[in-house]
Amino acid sequence: MIFTAGQIAGILEGEVEGNPEITVHKLAKIEDGEKGALTFLSNPKYTPYIYTTKASITIVNKDFVAEQSVLTTLIKVDDAYESFSKLLKYYDLTKTLKSGIEEPVFISESATYGKNIYLAAFSYIGDNVVLGDDVKIYPNVYIGNNAVLANGVVVHSGAKIHSETHIGNNCVIHSGAIVGADGFGFAPGEDGVFSKIPQTGNVILEDDVDVGANTTIDRATMGSTILRKGVKLDNQIQIAHNVEIGEHTVIAAQTGVAGSTKIGKHCLVGGQVGIAGHITIGDHVRIQAQSGVGRNVRNGEKLQGSPALNFGDYYKSYVHFKNLPSIVDQINELDKKNN
Repeated sequence: MIFTAGQIAGILEGEVEGNPEITVHKLAKIEDGEKGALTFLSNPKYTPYIYTTKASITIVNKDFVAEQSVLTTLIKVDDAYESFSKLLKYYDLTKTLKSGIEEPVFISESATYGKNIYLAAFSYIGDNVVLGDDVKIYPNVYIGNNAVLANGVVVHSGAKIHSETHIGNNCVIHSGAIVGADGFGFAPGEDGVFSKIPQTGNVILEDDVDVGANTTIDRATMGSTILRKGVKLDNQIQIAHNVEIGEHTVIAAQTGVAGSTKIGKHCLVGGQVGIAGHITIGDHVRIQAQSGVGRNVRNGEKLQGSPALNFGDYYKSYVHFKNLPSIVDQINELDKKNN
């Protein structure tokens, strides 16, 4: 899409300094700006680029004063970084303003849907599915029987929403994610053969949950696997059966959470963390990347390592880890003297 400086200033409630009719159709970093590009300046260390950038329009703070001539048209706002982020959201919204039902799709006769929905080609909507207003379903999406998607839900291409799943308002499910597949439940018999335990529960995502690409969330054995309001999951995460994650917790890529574990509110979990099953992690916990957590964790703890230790204890111990070779040499020297 093409925007003029005047239009952008109107969206951001800013002031144009330069040509209000100049247009842009793409975004760029200030050092890589070229004709037709929009950029921004908020970090002072990038100020020199304002005088050399070829970007057509640059968003700057209102207190910016040029010390030499600039070729780019300026839009002055209260906070350049915040305004640029706002513009990105607006731009993203304009790209997703789709509605209607493409062909071919399959929609069960018992499914119902609200206003202004978008169903892309090759999507499948099963029996008794309920879709709210402004739902966007992209190509090759599967929505299983009895699933409920509330208002404003977006499901990107190739995602699978299995039966009985309930998804709250304004959730986003990214490409390749699988929500509501069977949990990993098998019981060993006397002969050592494992038999499948039926997984009869479901998955509940409350409002404003984001599920990253290729992330999997298993249905509960009984009851529900629950992600509370505002949870954000990165790509390639495994959430096992009967897990519960508290409000506004954020988990980075390649983390695995084993079955029946409870994670509290406002936690931050780094990448490649392994969390054992049937434990409880409190609120406001911080877990560093590649940690292994196998015990209950109190509110506010900071953990690192495998098995994970208190963050401060880990770094105190790490000093000694690094010195182990010299410590061993000293011990060997003492042994020689004693012998």
